[in-house]
Amino acid sequence: MNAHVSSTTDPLAGYRKAAVIGGGVIGISWAGLFLAHGLDVVVSDPRPDAEEQVLAGLAEIAPALAELGLPTEDLTSRLRFEPDLARAVADADIVQENGPERLAVKQEIWKAVEQAAPDRALLATSTSGIPATAIAEAMRQPERLVVGHPFNPPHLVPLVEVVPGERTSAQTLRRAHAFYTALGKKPQILRKEIPGFVANRLQSALFRECVHLVAEGVVTEAELDEIVTDSIGLRWAAAGPFRTFHLGGGPGGLPHFLRHLGRAMEEAWPGLGSPAFDAATVARLTEQAEQAFGNAPVGELAARRDRAQIALMRALAKTPDTNARA
Repeated sequence: MNAHVSSTTDPLAGYRKAAVIGGGVIGISWAGLFLAHGLDVVVSDPRPDAEEQVLAGLAEIAPALAELGLPTEDLTSRLRFEPDLARAVADADIVQENGPERLAVKQEIWKAVEQAAPDRALLATSTSGIPATAIAEAMRQPERLVVGHPFNPPHLVPLVEVVPGERTSAQTLRRAHAFYTALGKKPQILRKEIPGFVANRLQSALFRECVHLVAEGVVTEAELDEIVTDSIGLRWAAAGPFRTFHLGGGPGGLPHFLRHLGRAMEEAWPGLGSPAFDAATVARLTEQAEQAFGNAPVGELAARRDRAQIALMRALAKTPDTNARA
């Protein structure tokens, strides 16, 4: 899909130029996705090695973009770098911010962006947990800002959590949902703000118990990973937690499950772990990570993960009713 085609049938027709603030892992991923969809992209990052890091990162994710059927030839031909924030966003149609996860820094960034970006620009922050309401406190027009939180890596995983602040306008929400949908994403608009949003809270809750089980010596990291990928990982890819337990309730569905097994599950909740990243726990996790993953470069492991992720997404796409709504 080419953002340069000014056709009313092109959902990206109004988005020719994207400004990506921050050239880290998330920013690189967004930049690659935008470029592959035909947008002109400017990356703004004050680090002296930003250009080198972004180009290297784009080269790493290009195979995954190609596997998704997106054009990657001359991927960087519409890419430029501008460390000056005001100049970077001056003619942007979409600003996707991926700066440090610190409230004061994000407030300063968005105060500057709002002053320099065109009125037409869609303003989105990739924050992984800070509410838009708090970030927008320094803005004159907080109704323009929305959270567009991807699940890493954004160029590959479909989910984008679109989260309004208290004063985010309905128009901004609609535009954000339509924009991410046009990129092939599956945006979900959250009904209210909550720190960490949804996907990260779920991930954190599960990881807490993972850390507890490893720290207690019940399993190793490698064994736990296999347990997850051979059970709930597979199941939740095909049917989420509520649908899974609905099916687990037999003909009576989720109501039957809750009546007959819900209380037993609830009674087990207090026994779940509450680990801390103290010196002993960190040492154990680090040692086991080196044993399990230390021989392979992270880039190689990421490439393997991406290939498996794409294969899984393709398999699920062949059964489009997997999570169909009744």
